[in-house]
Amino acid sequence: MNAAVERLIDLSAAEEFFDALDVAYEPRVLAVSRLHVLKRFREYLTAHPEPDETILRDCLKRAHDDFVRSDARSERVFAVFRQRTDVAGRAFIPLEALAPMPSPTLESES
Repeated sequence: MNAAVERLIDLSAAEEFFDALDVAYEPRVLAVSRLHVLKRFREYLTAHPEPDETILRDCLKRAHDDFVRSDARSERVFAVFRQRTDVAGRAFIPLEALAPMPSPTLESES
């Protein structure tokens, strides 16, 4: 692990990452999409096995900018947003994906 990444290990709040890397951010974006931004940041970093500070900064800025121009539902970072939906926008689960419920076992009375 390189020094640039080690500086980020103990950070937890999204704002801490932006401050540590000296990347400007819009507070309203983080207020709504902080986990999405951090997950996208991680996704962008997977393309760089040993990122230096410039790459870290670029990936974080890029992740933030994704949510400046879009929203969590459109970006589909988390699995819940990648689920299929029907015409009305409701989650769609095909019938063949359903498994029968196990029948309850009755304890025998002694």
